[in-house]
Parts: sequence; structure tokens; C-alpha cells
Amino acid sequence: MKNQHLYLLCSFFGIFAMQVRAQNFTSFFTGSESDIVTSPQGGVCMMGGATEDDEAMKWFLNRADGGDVLVLRASGSDGYNNYFYSQLGVSVNSVETIRFNNAQASFDAYVLERIEKAEAIWFAGGDQWNYISYWRNTPVDSLINKGIAERNIVVGGTSAGMAILGSHYFSAQNGTITSNAALQNPFNNNVTVDNTPFLQVPYMNQVITDTHYDNPDRRGRHSVFLARILSESGIHAKGIACDEYTALCIDENGIAKVFGGYPNYDDNAYFIQTNCESNNPNPEVLEPNQALTWNLNGEALKVYAVKGTSTGANTFDLNDWKTGNGGSWQHWSINNGNFTSDEGIEPDCQQVSINTFKENVIQLYPNPFNDQVTIFDLPANCETVQLFSMDGRLLTTKKIANQNQVVLETTSLGAGTYILLVIDKTGNQQTKKLVKSIN
Repeated sequence: MKNQHLYLLCSFFGIFAMQVRAQNFTSFFTGSESDIVTSPQGGVCMMGGATEDDEAMKWFLNRADGGDVLVLRASGSDGYNNYFYSQLGVSVNSVETIRFNNAQASFDAYVLERIEKAEAIWFAGGDQWNYISYWRNTPVDSLINKGIAERNIVVGGTSAGMAILGSHYFSAQNGTITSNAALQNPFNNNVTVDNTPFLQVPYMNQVITDTHYDNPDRRGRHSVFLARILSESGIHAKGIACDEYTALCIDENGIAKVFGGYPNYDDNAYFIQTNCESNNPNPEVLEPNQALTWNLNGEALKVYAVKGTSTGANTFDLNDWKTGNGGSWQHWSINNGNFTSDEGIEPDCQQVSINTFKENVIQLYPNPFNDQVTIFDLPANCETVQLFSMDGRLLTTKKIANQNQVVLETTSLGAGTYILLVIDKTGNQQTKKLVKSIN
């Protein structure tokens, strides 16, 4: 009798433990339960937050190479399962939705296993603070980043799922913020711009996204996010945004294709950058409880607005943040909290995407440096050495030939971090970060 009671007690606690585990997350599964390993193509797909664009979703699924698709969310249910698995005509092995019911799910062995086996991960809409507070600094974001870096998985998201894809992000920790409220007080408690390391997505370094751009108008608050980042960190962050029914898909080469319903509908994606032509691009007025002024003669921000079409024919190149087709340049500015958009022209300065940088074998001494820095162990066929600011502005170009080392004079540079780019005669590139210390 005693053993029977013990058996019943153990059974009870076993069932209780299973119920507690199940309460942490909910799984909805469609397709084959046998895992397969394919060769995904990488990339990222982002949507503005309304109905999904079928052609963009096909792009996303095709890059999974027939593998397993995982949908992560913190609310809702299985709305993506049949849509991904059977309605778009793209063959995938399985689609599983895992809904996180609390933060504890981020440590569950089953959840982590599913992330490790996915060839594609889609972040659903909802509340981005749930995603950030549940996943950041847990095995979840570590495994997602590992999948991107080592297995080349494709990722994407809509609304809140798009909001978390940049290295900077509006966390919504204190709730949402309207453009008008942000422009009238850029330090409003709800303007929660964060860059604590989270997801590491190719071509999204120093980028902050926004969604639902046409409903409501979010250009003003997005400008405030960029102003705060520039003022507080000195980083010339860039913005990527989508109208509600617009999607953009970035391939492994940094080319963003824009999908939407143009010309029947005015669907746009926006690529926003601080004006690299200005010697002082900072806002004129950025103070607590004061309306933002970021005018710079009406050219504070350079913006390329791209029409989204059914074929994704219109593109923008995230390597130089300059080359595009199917769009038009705009100038954005803010004067005493009033946002203005005018016709513009492309930036007249060379830039480079620091998202493509890979550290290599060239050496620097000293690093940190003061008035000059010596670069050595250069490749035998080295042709050009270029120095860039962290926002991608070209500062110095030096032509060299058959030299193992070269000295750069850096007296005019301010303290901070810079990027060195070495190009050989065949076009191959090596890069290195270097730091100028305070004299």
C-alpha cells in the first residue's frame, strides 16, 4: 500500500510538472514530424504590419530550401501554419508555431531544440516588449543568432516582429508613442530607444525599423528615434520602414526588394539616413520638454522612398545606401516639432555599409592611436587604403602599390571609433576597426 501511494504521488507530480511546462508555451504543428536538414539561403523579410504580402512570403519560404519553418509569437495562435504550409505553393517540410506564454519558455529544452532545427524563423506581430523581455540575454536570442551566423537561416517579421530586427530598436517598454507626442518632447517617457545586444541580422547593424508607416503616420517619431541615437551615442543610425501593406526582403548581397500593390495602391518602403553632407548633422534643439528642431536647411534627413510592386522589381542597395530604382529621394526636417517632407536629391558623399565588414589579417599599431597609425601586413597586391567613420562616411583615401605597410596621419580626427578598408587590385577587401584615443 505504501509503494502504491508513492507511485500515485510520483505520477501526480509528473503530470503536474508536464502541465506547468505546457503552460509556459503552446505549440501548433503542421507537416512532417521528421526533421530534415536543408541549405537555406539566408536573408531577412520585413512587413509593415497589415495583411502579409504573398509574393514576399514566397520569397521568405523559398529561402528556407524546403526545410522547417518556425513561427515565434507571444500572443495569438496558429494563423500562419496553413498559410505557410499549403496556401502559397512553396514546399516546406513543416510549419510550427510556438506561442510564448511567459518568459520561462525561453529556457525550455523543447523550444530551444525547435529553434536549433529551423531553417526559417518568422516573428509574428504583437507587443515587441514581450519579445525583448522574454528572449533577450536568454538561450533563445543566442540560438537565433547562431542559426543566422552558422546555418544561414532566413528570418523575418511583421509589425512587432519587424520592430526587433535592427541593432537599435523601439522597445515599447512603456507603451507606444505617437509622432506628435515624440516631436513635442523627444524625451517623453515612452520614447524607449534601445541598443542592448539582441538579434544580429545581416545588413541591420546600426538600423532602427518602424512599421504601420501610413496608419498612423510614424515618420515624425522615427525621426526622433534617429535624433536620440545620434545625440546620445554619436552613431549615425539609419532607418528602415514599411507602409502597412508593404514588405521588403533583403538578400545575402544586401539588395532590398520592395513588394506591395503599386500602382493600384501607394505602398512604400523608406530608407532613412542622416545627412552625410553636413559637417554638423546634429539637431539644433533636442532637449527634454522642448519640441524637436532638426532642420539643417530643410535637409536633416535623406530618404529614399521606394514603391512596392507585386514582383519586387524596385530595389535599394544597403551596401552604399545610395543606389536604387523605382523610388525617389526626399528631404525630411523638423522645425519646432513640425515635420516636413520635400523633394530631395541623393547624398553627395561616399558611404559603405559596415554591416558587411569582416575582420581580417591586417595589423595596426598603435591601436588605440593618436596622431598617426601604421598599417602593416598588407597584401602584396594592395592598391587602396580608405578610412571611414562609423556611420559610413569616407574620410581618407590613400593609393599605395607593392607596400607592406603604410602610415596614416590622423591629427585632424576626433576621438572615436573608425573603420579601415583595404582593397587589393582584384577588388577583394579586408577591414579593421581602430580607435583614436583622447589626447
